[in-house]
Amino acid sequence: MEKFFLYMLVLCWKIIPCTTCELSNITIVLEKEECAACISVNATWCSGYCDTKDPNLKYPHKSEKQRVCTYTEVTYETVKIPGCPEKVNPFYTYPVAVDCHCGRCNSETTDCTVRGLGPTHCSLSQD
Repeated sequence: MEKFFLYMLVLCWKIIPCTTCELSNITIVLEKEECAACISVNATWCSGYCDTKDPNLKYPHKSEKQRVCTYTEVTYETVKIPGCPEKVNPFYTYPVAVDCHCGRCNSETTDCTVRGLGPTHCSLSQD
């Protein structure tokens, strides 16, 4: 009976996707150097883990594409940054994820390196 239970557990683990790649709420700070203020906005972005393989030891000459948690679709939202001089465009457009999946990172539209979601603070001096 124990072997049957273990077999069923392994079978279910292989069948049920164990990824947690999903939309997450984030807060980002938007600013322009020319403007006297910055604002925090709430947005959604993709975060989580995807199944990956390390074929280096088994097949050293085979190139394996690693899957990452990335967006399927994005929309763009625009906000007005307060405190901008008249000659400066006060509008800032930023991407917001609509749907996520585990797939290849598209380096033409995304920075595929490891980095933080920042900035989470305003770099302008708040006197």
